[in-house]
Amino acid sequence: MRTVEQDADAIGESTFDALPERVQEALGELAGAAKEGLLALSVGVGLGVLTELMAEEVDDVVGPKGRHDVDRAAVRHGHEAGQVTLGGRRVPVVRPRVRAADGSGEVALATYAHFADRDPLTKVVLEQMLAGVSTRRFARTREPVGQDIIDTERSSSKSAVSREFVGRTGEHLRALMARSLADVRLAALMLDGLELKGRCCVVALGVTTDGVKVPLGLWDGSTENKRVCVELLADLVDRGLDCDQGVLVVLDGGKALRAAVDAVFGDVPVQRCIRHKERNVLDHLPERDRPAVKRRLRAAWKLSDHQAAIDRLEALAGELAHSHPGAAASLREGLAETVTLQRLGVHQQLHKTLSSTNPIESMIGICRATSRNVKRWQNGDMCLRWTAAGMLEAERQFRKIIGYTHLAHLAIAVERDVAAERATTSRSTTPPNDTTTATEPAATLAAAH
Repeated sequence: MRTVEQDADAIGESTFDALPERVQEALGELAGAAKEGLLALSVGVGLGVLTELMAEEVDDVVGPKGRHDVDRAAVRHGHEAGQVTLGGRRVPVVRPRVRAADGSGEVALATYAHFADRDPLTKVVLEQMLAGVSTRRFARTREPVGQDIIDTERSSSKSAVSREFVGRTGEHLRALMARSLADVRLAALMLDGLELKGRCCVVALGVTTDGVKVPLGLWDGSTENKRVCVELLADLVDRGLDCDQGVLVVLDGGKALRAAVDAVFGDVPVQRCIRHKERNVLDHLPERDRPAVKRRLRAAWKLSDHQAAIDRLEALAGELAHSHPGAAASLREGLAETVTLQRLGVHQQLHKTLSSTNPIESMIGICRATSRNVKRWQNGDMCLRWTAAGMLEAERQFRKIIGYTHLAHLAIAVERDVAAERATTSRSTTPPNDTTTATEPAATLAAAH
């Protein structure tokens, strides 16, 4: 079988000169582009086709040139300079103008409006920037479209690329923060803080009852404090998030996050991240003792029996209390919340996903990766825009969580747990009845006997 040489598709100067004379004449003005390569030739042909398309549309709107029509609704009005979007750049073209016959104003041409749209340009800029391309190097990443086009292109400088990116990420931030959450039914909610070179954003990720991960929102602050966390959760509620029936909240153990959940959602089950708890405990131990303690911690957290898991963790804390009191205190702090999933009877597959903050940590990792080229955050708006762009980029990569088929059972268990907790709280806050009411049943029984 014959093979094609590697450079057979390149149209260099010698290759073009070797073409038949009739073919060279047919190429005409595209001869120079043909010498620069196949893509440059295609771009030149495309721009020529665009000119023909605009001319045909003018004929459709105005009528054939040279034929008078008393009923025409528009007339030709010459040509003017315009720009179209091409491969991450703005390219100058000459576009025809059409005005209404009654003089009421310009008639827009759909063909030109389509190709002149800046949205493809901003999309290319956003994709390149999130992929790690700096504004200075943006021009080097685009396709070679011919020297004639490059000499006249616009919107490819560092400042122009920056403006496009700011505009696009601003749109993404507004879209994320304006999302309606009225139709979102959450099975789990995760909260965490994102530190970015001196700036802090608190982000929220939801897991629906269908197993879909949804970025819910973010809030900017100097630190991960209670006020910032409360404002984020309050914003979610304002946008329609309904957690009256309860939701499982997964946290890393931050006190500000825990206090904010209590303030906004009240009595909802909280699962502490066992990976964060494990690291906190092991940090108090010498290297030689860490492997054994890690094995015992993980063995206890793998148990499906809630009380058995608590007993093992308490026993380990008791053993550590004498030799390493710091590790014991760290383990006992919030110990019950590290086995909330066992208390709710969650399936083992789902337990693997929801026992830690790994899903939201994955989203945060993508946010950090997309903003790795930022050397200095100018203000909070810049931090929010980059973070929102990273969250939406992560959303494109999301898959359903492991064990999502068991989320319906989790939602039912959470609803029952919240109802029981609220009933207990209601009984404990109900004032005692007066003496007459309290003794009335006893008096009735005495009379009956």
